[in-house]
Amino acid sequence: MTEQKGSAYINGLKMGIPIGIGYLAVSFSLGITAKNAGLSGFQAALTSLLLNASAGEYAAFALIAINAGYFEIALMEFIANARYLLMSCALSQKLSDKAGLFHRMIIGVAVTDEMFGVSMSRLDKISPFFYFGMMSVAMPCWSLGTYLGVVLGNVLPSNVVSALSVGLYGMFLASIIPPARKNKIILATVTVSMLMSLVCTLLPVISNLSEGVRTILLTVVISSIAAILFPVKEEEDEA
Repeated sequence: MTEQKGSAYINGLKMGIPIGIGYLAVSFSLGITAKNAGLSGFQAALTSLLLNASAGEYAAFALIAINAGYFEIALMEFIANARYLLMSCALSQKLSDKAGLFHRMIIGVAVTDEMFGVSMSRLDKISPFFYFGMMSVAMPCWSLGTYLGVVLGNVLPSNVVSALSVGLYGMFLASIIPPARKNKIILATVTVSMLMSLVCTLLPVISNLSEGVRTILLTVVISSIAAILFPVKEEEDEA
């Protein structure tokens, strides 16, 4: 059973707080990149609010800095953010049956790695209002951090900004460890995924691919093998 709207939203807010804190730190360094590309604080914050993709924004700001054309930027964004297509398909199956088209369209604006991971780690299907709760904290923090990065510039040393972003990795571990401890198949799949991701950064040809493309290839291959070898039997809904 899914939660009621109010309780689901509150739970989403609570889960969104550590995500938002991590986003605030990471997007600060993103704002510095935007400033170097010549963007104002408002322009950078609006970009973060609408795009919600760290790798995609870094790529966009880098291309803007060298006066790249619209087509080049659009193509790079498609490649860098292609993994969100797969994540959206998986997330759509995790949402409760009460999630209508309008709810799904709103969620589609902010399918991020962290909120996706938290949503997929929950045992039952999630209410769209749970995701809205996470968005209410995470998205403003991501946009605010970018704005502060532009306005404050290089006030904070780069090593301090990098240290603050470690919080996101801790949040990832908190999402992965509980289900992995209960299910050896999940543990094995996560371990293989991490090892293969490392290997792909070292292979001559695959390492030249963008991070988004590598993520898609690994996701399709590993998830397909896991689904074939260890299919999950869905329980019938009780009347």
